[in-house]
Amino acid sequence: MTPLPLFRETVRPEWIDYNGHLSEAFYVLVFGHATDAMMDATGMDAMYRADSGCSLYTVESHIRYLRDVPEGAHLGVRTRILGAGGRKAHFTHEMYVLDAADAAPDADAAPDANAAVVATSEMLALHVDQKAGRATPFPAGVRDRLAPLVETAPAWAGRAIAPVV
Repeated sequence: MTPLPLFRETVRPEWIDYNGHLSEAFYVLVFGHATDAMMDATGMDAMYRADSGCSLYTVESHIRYLRDVPEGAHLGVRTRILGAGGRKAHFTHEMYVLDAADAAPDADAAPDANAAVVATSEMLALHVDQKAGRATPFPAGVRDRLAPLVETAPAWAGRAIAPVV
């Protein structure tokens, strides 16, 4: 199995908040762009959406903010498909700050072994027929592209927010 390509993005000045680091809304933006890249890599690209009228809609997301990210940081997002079948896709994103060598577009699909995870996102998405306004099963071609990408969930996936005691 070949993992999905590492998605890369650089933190822009306008994404920095009053605390001097990446604002929480822009972690979500970067994860959204990584989801778009995953869709493109698995055949659910703009042409697919135009031809089929179908797309993925995120219906649940859990984000963990683990470390501050400074302006200008080179980010890499590793996406794992945890499951895809019927009308649902379950996947995760792990965001890293990359060194200059790993930030290059032609670098390997995995971050350096010493790279620290700065944020994670776990998502559930539905394959939606936009004209009908409801979820619809993945077509065989998409299922066939997603199936070999399914990986074991990382240890942090499936967690819930603990209640305050």
